[in-house]
Amino acid sequence: MHSLWRVGSGFLLAMIVAIPLGFLVGMSPLLYQTLNPFIQVLKPISPLAWMPIALYTIKDSTISAIFVIFICSIWPMLVNTAFGVAAVRKDWLDVARTLEVNPLRKAFRVVLPAAAPTIITGMRISMGIAWLVIVAAEMLVGGTGIGYFVWNEWNNLSLNNVIFAVLMIGLIGMLLDLMFAQLQRKVTYVE
Repeated sequence: MHSLWRVGSGFLLAMIVAIPLGFLVGMSPLLYQTLNPFIQVLKPISPLAWMPIALYTIKDSTISAIFVIFICSIWPMLVNTAFGVAAVRKDWLDVARTLEVNPLRKAFRVVLPAAAPTIITGMRISMGIAWLVIVAAEMLVGGTGIGYFVWNEWNNLSLNNVIFAVLMIGLIGMLLDLMFAQLQRKVTYVE
C-alpha cells in the first residue's frame, strides 16, 4: 500500500503538469520548438539519478520517492499528449474554425477526444515506468514499501518471501496496465 500510494501521488502530480503542458506544446509549434531541447535533455536521465539530488534537497525519503515517480512519469505523458494534440486531423480543426467554435470549447470538444487515445497511451507507459522505478527507489531509501521488503528479505536470506514479492510486483503491474488498457479502449474511436 505504501508503494501504491507513492506511485499514485507522483503519477497524479505528473498528470497535473504533463497533460496541460503537453496540450499547450502540441497546439503551439513555437512552444514546441522552445521546450523540445529541454525535454530531450531531461527525458533520458535515469529517474534513480535524481534520487540523491531529491534526498539532498528535500531531506525526506517518502517525498523524494514521490518526486522520482513524478520525474519518471512526466516525460511519456508530456510527449504523447503533445504528439496526440499535434496529430489531430486538420479538417476537424477547420470545421471547428468554420463553425466559429471558441478555443476552449474546441480544446475540449474536438482536440481532447481526438488526442485521448494517445494521451492514455502516455499515461499507460508512465504508470509502467513508475511501478518499475518505485521498487528500486524504495530499495535505496528503505523504510516501507515493496522495494524495501524485497531488499530486506534478501538481506534476511528469505528467498521464498523475495519470490513472493517479485510475483506480487508483476501481478500489481499487470493489473495497473490492464486498467489503463481498458481506459484506452473506451476512449479510442474507430472509423
